[in-house]
Formats: sequence, C-alpha cells, structure tokens
Amino acid sequence: MTPEEVRLLYDYNAWANHRVLDACAPLSPDQFTRSLGSSFSSVRDTLAHIFGAEWLWLERFQGRSPASLPEASQFPDFTSLRARWLEHESALLRFVRGLTQDDLNRVMEYKTLKFGVYRNPLWQSMQHLVNHGSYHRGQFTTMLRQLGAQPIATDLMHFYRERATAASA
Repeated sequence: MTPEEVRLLYDYNAWANHRVLDACAPLSPDQFTRSLGSSFSSVRDTLAHIFGAEWLWLERFQGRSPASLPEASQFPDFTSLRARWLEHESALLRFVRGLTQDDLNRVMEYKTLKFGVYRNPLWQSMQHLVNHGSYHRGQFTTMLRQLGAQPIATDLMHFYRERATAASA
C-alpha cells in the first residue's frame, strides 16, 4: 500500500464519517441516546465507538497503547461528540498526510485491549481502521432506519463517484 493509496482511503473515511455526522444532526436528543438493541446500544454509543477506535488507533500508530477507549458517557449530546471527533479527525489526517513508504512498511507493536501484544506493518493497521469504521457505519444506517430517519450511503464506490463528479465539474 502506498502513501497515496492510504491518503485516498483516509479521505474516504473522513467523507463517510461526515455523512454519518450530518445524518445524525437532525436526530432528537432522545433518538441520539435511545437503546436500539444493537451491538452498541444507541446511535451515540455506536458513534462514540467509531470515534474511540479511531482515536485508539492513532495513538497506536504513534507508538502508544492506551488501556481503554473513551467512554460514550463523555458525550452527553451530539454537539459534544461531533466537536471532539472533528478535532481528532484533523490530527489523524495530518498524520496520514505525513506518511512515507518507509513509515507504512514499519512493523508496529502495540498492546491490545483484550488480546495481548501484536506486531504488524503500519499499513495493515491503517486499512483495519477504515474497515472497522465501515462496519459500524453500516450499523448506524440500520439504526437510522429503526428511528424512522433517512438512511445514508457511505459505500466506497459512492465516494469515488462523488469525487469524480466534483473533479469533472
């Protein structure tokens, strides 16, 4: 995986996350925190998990191994979650934009939350972060349907098409 490919993948990830946050903005506070019986019970908890995992992985990319994810209860409302997420996104994208091929090939070592110490090339963990977010964004879309809200499309192909349309305009 090249630095250019990683940048494109992370541009996609940011685009998809923005679509999720935009779709969440019209939800009422009750809808935001209502238990829906998913793997993370509410919209808030699901989004806090996506954000938390991105934060955790950036820490790992930089040689640190946090002992836990941020708690969803840190985010009493959508505004607090969005603000923290966008602040983190800037740091993540700065990191991504500075990567070289040697950085991506570097074998990183990190302690997981449950499974011990792992070692793998940085590029593999970076792919994982985006894949993980895609999985949980799919759960978010299901939650929107359960709440009677407008579902969203965050598929990679939609990103490519939107980007190609913008480039040709």
